[in-house]
Amino acid sequence: MNRNRVLAIGLVVPPAVCALLALLRDSFDNANAALVLAVVIVGVAAFGHRSAGVLAAVSSAVWFDFFLTVPYNRFTIDSRDDIETTILLVVIGVAVSEIAIWGRRQQARASRHRGYLDGVITTSQAVATGGSTQDLIDHVRAELTVVLGIDGVKFVAGNNRTSAPQLNPDGTVTRGGHILKVERDGLPTNAEIELPVQHAGRIRGRFLLTAATHIARPDLDQRRVAVALADQVAAALTTQPH
Repeated sequence: MNRNRVLAIGLVVPPAVCALLALLRDSFDNANAALVLAVVIVGVAAFGHRSAGVLAAVSSAVWFDFFLTVPYNRFTIDSRDDIETTILLVVIGVAVSEIAIWGRRQQARASRHRGYLDGVITTSQAVATGGSTQDLIDHVRAELTVVLGIDGVKFVAGNNRTSAPQLNPDGTVTRGGHILKVERDGLPTNAEIELPVQHAGRIRGRFLLTAATHIARPDLDQRRVAVALADQVAAALTTQPH
């Protein structure tokens, strides 16, 4: 859902719920009212927007104070228990928002990894069916661009090695013998990165990866998928004519 819409829900729903609960406050314990508001906060936080979850928590606490604590219809609280409950509503909102965001990120990561796996499987199937090597290379170039989040990829045949940065079989990226911290600093933007295409220890070519217009920070799993894709091309070049 649109972030602004979720923010509006987080702002408007708590006072509406508190106003309804106020009609029952003579027969409805404040602890139960707080539980109802906690459900509202969880519902808003589940959308995965940190600011919306926090806003819902603050709004719930403010209107809980106004409608449901003595003195009523004033932004003051006389009861220590009600003060603690109000604080807990804010704490719950922040905590639940963080948990919801973490869950969304984990879900997105799992979805991405399924997509990467599907790409490797599709490439393996293309190799198995014995299609055109050039079509396979073009397919892998497109997959590498998506998996690594880079600008583009080109393939160069041959076994010449250069001093350019290297994406190694273990997923590390090195430059001049030094391992680069890709997750922190990103892939080099001032040079192409070589991804060797090798099979049985023999280099059949290399993919040249370009990440010049923005900082790309593919994680280790993404880089290992890139290596696996390149290995599929190497296997095809070994068994099929160019």
